[in-house]
Amino acid sequence: MRAFFRRGLEKVLGNAHATIDTIEPGSIVVAPRKPIALDDEAAITEVLDLAAKIGAVLLDSGTGAIDTRKQIEFVAGIYGLEDVDIDVTFNTIVVCARRGYSLPPVMAMRTVHYRSLDFTRLAHVDRLVRRIRQLAITPTTAHRIVDEIIAANHPYPYWVATLGWGAMAAGISILLGGTFFVGFTAFITTLVIVSLNRRLARIGTPVFFQQFAGGFIAVMPAATLFHWREQIGIDFLPSQIIAAGIVVLLSGLSLVGSVQDAITGAPITGTARFSEVVLQTGGILAGVALALRVTEWFGVTLPGLGTQLPFGTADTLARITGAAIAAGAFALGSYAERRAIPVAFGAGIVASGVSLGLALTQAGSIVAAAAAAVVVGLVGGLAARRALTPPLVIAVAGITPLLPGLSIYRGLYGIMSGQSLEGFGQVAAALTTGCALAAGVTLGEFLARSLRRPSIPAVLVRIPVRPENFPRRKPRRENP
Repeated sequence: MRAFFRRGLEKVLGNAHATIDTIEPGSIVVAPRKPIALDDEAAITEVLDLAAKIGAVLLDSGTGAIDTRKQIEFVAGIYGLEDVDIDVTFNTIVVCARRGYSLPPVMAMRTVHYRSLDFTRLAHVDRLVRRIRQLAITPTTAHRIVDEIIAANHPYPYWVATLGWGAMAAGISILLGGTFFVGFTAFITTLVIVSLNRRLARIGTPVFFQQFAGGFIAVMPAATLFHWREQIGIDFLPSQIIAAGIVVLLSGLSLVGSVQDAITGAPITGTARFSEVVLQTGGILAGVALALRVTEWFGVTLPGLGTQLPFGTADTLARITGAAIAAGAFALGSYAERRAIPVAFGAGIVASGVSLGLALTQAGSIVAAAAAAVVVGLVGGLAARRALTPPLVIAVAGITPLLPGLSIYRGLYGIMSGQSLEGFGQVAAALTTGCALAAGVTLGEFLARSLRRPSIPAVLVRIPVRPENFPRRKPRRENP
């Protein structure tokens, strides 16, 4: 029992201390290569370009600027470049190697071109960094591998990822207390949104207008069905369908990365990322607002702010299931590796369990969201030591079901329907909840990195039975 307990702690906490989750715990540490000669400009350029290329993939996937900089510094140091200056901004990476007083510095720069979210690419690059340390592969081989990772197709077809986004919307609607009809409607609506946005992206449409179109489509089916609810004999809340579509549109934004940059010491990059998040969220709000006006023109009146299903303990299991489905489906839609999907499913269970559990107390929704995000960030950081799954995948998937889509819709509807005070309160709550989620994930990952393997008490450690472990007895004196 003692040995089982000791092995369990070692498996959960991994090595003695966590790093940036780039090194596989327990691996044999290979000493850095021989330092590159300062007059070998070609060799220095090859290493700098490799480090910048790896950093570009990390930054493109939503990794924070500070973590990206440390990864670049680590790769350059492995190949013998110690005196390196690194500047990571919103979409540019500059790496400069100093060569003393007599030689000019060598620089490499990469511009990050945003592509579709692909967590498999992030995992492969993370694994490549581990191989660079463990196997000390040459820069030429590493260049070839990272080029293959960037040029590779997605791990499964588009239609599979589209079904994943639809399943995510269905899970969100279940989390919000919706019925099977609500979940099916959210599923079909999201399929239309994702398919249209993919076509708009192919023709070069700005992301703002893609979000605008998505917000408009998220409202129209729910409003139409609500108008004909008596004829079809089904009663439901359209806000559950609309909020599910909004959460799907919000899930692709780099909210975690923006807040993480602001907290960890990269305010310029954090401000730029947060501005992008605000702009794209504004596109969603504009689309929803236009859709609400269109429904009013046709005489369709949606339920007011006071219409909301109460949350009780009897709904806990169903809502946790919905959150788990949403988290796992988000990982599927983001092209995560197959082994990462069950981990994301579990992260959804943990996050929703903590959040819903605290919601039954007097803690409040914002505190509950922050606590859930801390737990998910901690679990993601610890799981990354053993599962070789980047913690960003687990963290983003875990908090995605908790994104404040319902608060955004209710706030906008309140503002447009004359309930400005309540509406602005909902919008402020949505903004605060989003920041609390991102800050909680950052704190959880920090705790995971600084958490050391605890020293096992001597009582729990089985001491091997050896002669030297027993005290020697003094020889007995015989009576004369």
